[in-house]
Amino acid sequence: MTTSPLGPDAIHWMGVDYRTIMTTESTGGSMCIVDSISAPDTGPPRHIHHGADEAFVVLTGDVEFWIEGERFVRGPGQTAFIPRGKEHTFRIVSNIPSRHLVILTPGGFEGFFADMAAGQFRIPEDMPAIEDSAKRHNLSFTGPPLGDDD
Repeated sequence: MTTSPLGPDAIHWMGVDYRTIMTTESTGGSMCIVDSISAPDTGPPRHIHHGADEAFVVLTGDVEFWIEGERFVRGPGQTAFIPRGKEHTFRIVSNIPSRHLVILTPGGFEGFFADMAAGQFRIPEDMPAIEDSAKRHNLSFTGPPLGDDD
């Protein structure tokens, strides 16, 4: 088995490596920070974080964001902010993986990544189990991943 570039405590789900580098517990619930590496041409289905703001810090690669119909690309050293309650998604558009930090305030969402990695759930085959965890983490899915035709 190959070790993640994020280290031996990283978790893996659907082509993405995740490592929580600041836990909700360590901040008294204020935030969590997840270090992630996503492969080219990957990204989640459209979704809404109902109770958390989300900030991305792109370290490598290029990431196209879609926030309620607005599209833009961020590269290394750039950021994107998604306010709670806004429908959004993203996709890696570079030919290299994107390493990015995901900062959620307040914290707690890192548990969703842990649930997904533990179950190795697949989209769309395992959507009932994925949506069950999403509901516990104040997340709802609203549409397909970002594609070339959007």
